[in-house]
Amino acid sequence: MGRHGTIAGRKESQDKRRAALFTKYARVITVAARAGGDPEYNISLKHAIDKAKSINMPNANIDRAIKKGTGEIEGEVYEEMIFEGYGPAGVAIVVETLTDNKNRTTSNVRSTFDKYGGNLGTPGCVSYMFNRKGLLIIEKTDDVDEDELMEAALEAGMEDMQVYDDSFEILTDPDDFNDVKEALQAAGYEFVEADIENVPTIESEPTNEDDIKNLKKMIEILEDNDDVQKVYNNSSVDLMD
Repeated sequence: MGRHGTIAGRKESQDKRRAALFTKYARVITVAARAGGDPEYNISLKHAIDKAKSINMPNANIDRAIKKGTGEIEGEVYEEMIFEGYGPAGVAIVVETLTDNKNRTTSNVRSTFDKYGGNLGTPGCVSYMFNRKGLLIIEKTDDVDEDELMEAALEAGMEDMQVYDDSFEILTDPDDFNDVKEALQAAGYEFVEADIENVPTIESEPTNEDDIKNLKKMIEILEDNDDVQKVYNNSSVDLMD
């Protein structure tokens, strides 16, 4: 993702894609559970379960995904694939996938880039424009005091906080993400989003309306693909609007 969008836009997108998100998060849980099915001893699994619960994924789905990962029940074997390239107007795009069929996923991602005026590139062609960061988004309400939040997040180990019209976005080193998240949760803060993301360090500013329209459609199609976990871009224009 580039600019993370308004809170209302994020919630609307999440509501529309809830069923698809169940499938995506189940895959993440299954892969994470390969390293052990107890979230108290598997941070990646704990984080994946937290994400699933944040969209009200049923416990039965979570338990089934864990058992697939630990081998208690049969399931597909998923592998990670990362695609990089450019969308319309030269906007950098990174697509993270978990797939049980590399040929299918590659074909679908490539055709989506081609259809909407993008170019799929080689590994590393755009990833240098992003840094891996922990990201925690908190809705700006009357109950959230900016100074108190800043102090609590700093004490917990955050790197930076960006303030928008409707949200606070807290950035952390990936290694500090869980500590900051747990400290803020203990302090009573709730998150609209909490994840480790690719945050752009170089932004692109598309100005042509057709390019922006095609960018939005490209990202929408990619995100609707069950194999796709995350789509990141470095557009300075809010593509979730």
